Amino acid sequence: MATMPNQQPDNNELETVFETMEESEAMVIRGLLESAEIDALIVGENAENPLPVGGMEVRVPAEEAEEARNIIAEYRANPPAEDVDPQG
Repeated sequence: MATMPNQQPDNNELETVFETMEESEAMVIRGLLESAEIDALIVGENAENPLPVGGMEVRVPAEEAEEARNIIAEYRANPPAEDVDPQG
């Protein structure tokens, strides 16, 4: 997992590159970006609130936002094939 050395990026330096209502989708996108060595932060998760209101955003450092958007666009255009049972 890509991390920043001993510091969390300032939210002013981050740019939203993906929005969703699903935590699992946000986690997949964060993992996709981190596998490309782009630090990613999910904003909007609230483990203390069992009924969270609003969606989640995946944010990255502003200087990597364009690359992150390109990676996300490519992923969405060519999603991984689902496992298909050959027996039906």
